[in-house]
Formats: sequence, structure tokens, C-alpha cells
Amino acid sequence: MKIKLTEAYKRIVGDKIPSYATIGSCGVDMYACIDEPVTLTRGQSRLIPSGVHFDIMNSMNNVVGVLVPRSSTGSKGYSLANTIGVIDSDYTGEVLMNIQNTSLESITIEPGMRLAQVIFMPVLKPRFVELTDEEELTITQRGAGGFGSTGK
Repeated sequence: MKIKLTEAYKRIVGDKIPSYATIGSCGVDMYACIDEPVTLTRGQSRLIPSGVHFDIMNSMNNVVGVLVPRSSTGSKGYSLANTIGVIDSDYTGEVLMNIQNTSLESITIEPGMRLAQVIFMPVLKPRFVELTDEEELTITQRGAGGFGSTGK
């Protein structure tokens, strides 16, 4: 996949392009590309630049980048404010991470800190066909049963 790294990324992270830490890793780490520490008070959130632009559309068809928290972020007192972020295949801007302080104390985001990871996944795009008033959706055992309906 083609990527573009900002000057801030090169200065803070170095020339190492995002990569998989191990053969079994499914996500690539995203770093805080900030020039100075950022302190977040309890509940506060802030967009933190990653220094990375992905060229998903010209690299793969029907793929999305999904920005997710690293497994250790919950124990460090922060997470992604929107829980996940979707990087559409036609988005070529810098990936920003909306980091929220989930702890009871202030936390500090340091330059070069690993904050999130990106996982690339296939996207299924069904063709939508509207039913007429005479047509019905498929009849299933569950039907329109909502939250908790299968746990009776």
C-alpha cells in the first residue's frame, strides 16, 4: 500500500514506515506525531495527528482502514473517543486519532507514543433493492425481535 509520511512523522518516529510488529499482528501501530507533550484532563479529548496518509483506493479494492485502540490503552487511561475510526478508501488526508482521557486523573500524551492501530479489512457493498408494499422481507425465527429478544 502506498503511504505518505509527514515531516513530523519522520522527525518524531524516524524513517521506519508503519509495519506489523510480529507475523501474527493484524494492526499497525499509529504514533502521536506531536512536537510537545499534550496533557488531557479527566474526560477531555483531542485530535492527535498520526503523521500518516494512506492511499487505500489505489492499493486495494473494497478495503477500509479501521482505527482501533491498542490492547493496552484502557489500562493507561485513554482510548479513542469514538471507539473506532473508519478510514474510507477514498480518504487521503492525514489519519487523526481522537484520544480521550478515560481516567480520573490528567494524562499526558508524549511525542512518538503509540496510541492506536489500523487494521485493513474487506468491505462488502451489497446492491440495495427496495421492496414494494406487496413484498415482504425474509421470514426468520427472530423476526423483528430487538435487544435481548434471543435471551428469553
